[in-house]
Amino acid sequence: MNKKIIIVLVISTFMSACAQFNPSQLGGLLGQSTELSSSEVVSGLKEALKVGIDNGSSQASAVDGYFKNSLIKIVFPPDAQKIEAKLRQIGFGPDVDKFVLSLNRAAEDAAKKAKPIFWSAITSMSIQDALGILKGDKNAATEYLRKTTYQSLFNEFSPVVQTALDQQNATKYYSDLATTYNKIPFTNQKLNPDLQKYATDQAINGLFVLVADEEKKIRENPAARVTDILKKVFARQ
Repeated sequence: MNKKIIIVLVISTFMSACAQFNPSQLGGLLGQSTELSSSEVVSGLKEALKVGIDNGSSQASAVDGYFKNSLIKIVFPPDAQKIEAKLRQIGFGPDVDKFVLSLNRAAEDAAKKAKPIFWSAITSMSIQDALGILKGDKNAATEYLRKTTYQSLFNEFSPVVQTALDQQNATKYYSDLATTYNKIPFTNQKLNPDLQKYATDQAINGLFVLVADEEKKIRENPAARVTDILKKVFARQ
C-alpha cells in the first residue's frame, strides 16, 4: 500500500478517536475513578449525620438549650394549655413557670446522653439508603434517621428523661399542679400527671429539629463541611 495512503488512514483513525474521547474517562484510564464509590457515599452520609448529631446535641444539652430556643422549647402539654390558663388565673402562675422551666431543664439534661444513642442507630445505613439521601430533600438524612430509629430511641431515651424529670422536680411540680387543678370544683377535664411520654417525645423531636438544621447547613454551606469526606460527597450533589 502507498505510504501516503497509510499515513492518511492513520491520521483519520486518530482524529476519529479524538472526536469520540470523553474527558471523564481519563480517570478510568489512569486507574482513578472520577465517580464516588458506594463506600464513600455511605461514609459521607454517616459523617454528615454524626456532625449534625454532635452539633445538635451540644446545642440542646447546654443550659437554656431548650428553654431559650423558641423552635424546641417544651411548653405546657397542648391538651392541658386551657388548664394552664386556669391555674394562672387563680394565682398559680409562678408554679406553672417553675414547672415549664424544670421540664426544659430535664430535656437539656437528657440530651447529654443522646450522642451515643443516635450514633449507634445510623451504623446500619445501606448503600441504597445513602444514595437516596444524597439526592433527597434538604432534611432527607434527618427524616431517614427519624423513620428508622424513633421507636428504639424512645425506648432508650425514656428512662433517661424520666430520671432527669425526677432530678429537676418536674414530675413533682406537674403532679402538684394536676392535683391542685383536679380539686377545682366544676372542672370537667382532668389533668393527667404522667409526663414521661410527652417529655420524651418533645425532647427527641427537639433534637431532630436541631439535627435537621445542621444537615441543611452541610448541604447548602461549603464552610459547614468540616471533614474531607463531607466536602467530597456533598460537592457532587
